[in-house]
Amino acid sequence: MNTLLAFTIPLLFSSLVWSGYLEYDQDVLIPQDWTRVGRVDPTEELELTFALKQQNVHLLEEKLKLVSDPDSAQYGKHLSLEEVASLVRPSELTQKVVRHWLHSHGITNCLTVRTQDFLQCKMTAEIAETLLPGSRFHRYVRDGHSIVRSSAPYSVYDDVHQHLDFVGGLHRLPPKGQDLSKKPQQSQAGVHLGVTPAILRARYNLTASDVGSTQNNSQAVAQFLEQYYHPADLAEFMNMFGGTFQHLSQVDRVVGTQGTGKAGLEASLDVEYIMSTGANIPTWVFTNPGRHETQEPFLQWMVLLSNMSDLPWVHTISYGDDEDSLSTAYMMRINTEFMKAGVRGISLLFASGDSGAGCKHMGKQNSFRPSFPASSPYVTTVGGTSFKNPFKVTYEVTDYISGGGFSNVFGMPDYQASAVKGYLKTVEATLPPPSYFNTSGRAYPDMAALSDNYWVVSNRVPIPWVSGTSASTPVVGGMLSLINGRRLQRSLPTLGFLNPRLYKLKGQALFDVTEGCHESCLDEQVQGKGFCAAPSWDPVTGWGTPNYPELLAALLDE
Repeated sequence: MNTLLAFTIPLLFSSLVWSGYLEYDQDVLIPQDWTRVGRVDPTEELELTFALKQQNVHLLEEKLKLVSDPDSAQYGKHLSLEEVASLVRPSELTQKVVRHWLHSHGITNCLTVRTQDFLQCKMTAEIAETLLPGSRFHRYVRDGHSIVRSSAPYSVYDDVHQHLDFVGGLHRLPPKGQDLSKKPQQSQAGVHLGVTPAILRARYNLTASDVGSTQNNSQAVAQFLEQYYHPADLAEFMNMFGGTFQHLSQVDRVVGTQGTGKAGLEASLDVEYIMSTGANIPTWVFTNPGRHETQEPFLQWMVLLSNMSDLPWVHTISYGDDEDSLSTAYMMRINTEFMKAGVRGISLLFASGDSGAGCKHMGKQNSFRPSFPASSPYVTTVGGTSFKNPFKVTYEVTDYISGGGFSNVFGMPDYQASAVKGYLKTVEATLPPPSYFNTSGRAYPDMAALSDNYWVVSNRVPIPWVSGTSASTPVVGGMLSLINGRRLQRSLPTLGFLNPRLYKLKGQALFDVTEGCHESCLDEQVQGKGFCAAPSWDPVTGWGTPNYPELLAALLDE
């Protein structure tokens, strides 16, 4: 059963003694593009998500390392959702304390999940402000949409604090969607006028027979920020560009509620390219239901993953925020959710972002600005490339927008330490100043694909010059889905968390990208240049782009 579990909170014990408060999210950042229009009505209903402290997170991490390491005897021995739940389920004390706290404020309308580590509860704004001292809910508007958030930090009793990671639905405001289109460059004589499924198949050596044929295989994209795809666009795209390979022209399942307005360019791109690269594989679309007055849509997606026992094996997500705009508690907990997915044999691919190394302006001393979830050590992050000649199927160079760098929150995982050390040593003389990045942080991306000048059908109109790592991510995801299908045919486990195996390949089966740099801070010291590509791994294109038949052979080899 894949629905949220409803319950009424009982009065578990009556003599709990409260002491002082502990505060969450000291700095509440309200993006300038959101306008505050006033306090919400005290009777307005809100929905908040309470992330309960989990048990055995260190054991979960160790288990993930073992099932993801091809040299381990436990490689591929993934856990079921029930096994994950039994490992990380909050203690009885944690559940009693949090539920009693909610009940003592009259909050009984709650939903939980199979792993029992999230509670989603509805309450009025007045009750929420009493429950979470310091919070003050206001309405914010942008581009005709409204959302309710607290403009101030919130606190909880310290007796409860030790049982909670964070409360979702208070502070997170969605970032503004990026413009995925680029202005066309000067036309030249050449083989093609933009990237299509046929161009991708030619570059990455997929043949007409490289399509899905396994019954128990599926893939998914997740959409946020009110991005919707239109079935008619997908059908038209496949009619225009899918004539040379077997494919599906309909999404297999939509999880959530599709909007009725215009299709989003992001959603159209993601669906069309995962279904044309991962051709003939049933595809799910996770979509945010409605406007999310009080909820962070990304968090809603994570809650769904914790509650569904039957999920696609590959998920691609084109979504991210600056690390410094998020609380550490939030990122750490989301990181644990990624581990829970990986240990179940699910591959999560995130776009590396479209701002190069990024830039945090700090007066005279700027620094690069890593992106999350791209910077999580437990996802596979995909960067972007361009053709050397944009109108011919040539070798690839760095796309200057390709996100990449080093996390300021997560340490460098063991699986990539040798590769990153080699890069830093090789390019030491030309690296940006050390004050701009954290050499001991998780480095990303892990691999890349073409991210420049795609054709997309959106609202029944073919649109050229669509670019971004939002394009490269579903392309890689589709290829991994094809490989999963071949593995399942041989009764092998799914790829799951790919990175430990990917880094042990040391670039085998990928086209190494060695030219080009990405953008960063426009200041005197770095003058807009971030990191540059180099032989083997680099923080712009990772290990490079897929050579599908070789990658298939490498990942079928047990």
